[in-house]
Parts: sequence; structure tokens; C-alpha cells
Amino acid sequence: MREKPTLRIPLGLIALLIALGIYIFAVASLSPWVGQWHAGLQAVFYLVAGVAWLLPLRRFLIWMETGRWG
Repeated sequence: MREKPTLRIPLGLIALLIALGIYIFAVASLSPWVGQWHAGLQAVFYLVAGVAWLLPLRRFLIWMETGRWG
């Protein structure tokens, strides 16, 4: 348990919001190509893209809380 507050949490949240914004922009910029696909493929693409950003989140949250990556 943390004894003193650290800057990791507020800076981590800012970094997370910036990275998520960049990720959203990148996925949305693919819409001219993805929009030409069959509706079922579009649904699968956006479902995978909507969940993929969660994969590195666990380690990042651990780092924000403890300062270690694992």
C-alpha cells in the first residue's frame, strides 16, 4: 500500500487518455476502407478494435499503482 501520493496516477491517467484518443483516431481513420466491407465483417472489426485496447491496460494499471510493470 502506498504511503505517499505519487504523480504516477495523474500522469498515467493523462497518458491513458491521450493514447486512447490516438487509438480511437487511428481506428476511425480506417472507416473509409472498413465501410466498404460486408456489415458482418465491419461488426467483427469494430468489436475486436473496441476490445484490443484493453490488452495492455492491466500492466499499465499495475505500473500506475506500484511503479512496477509486472
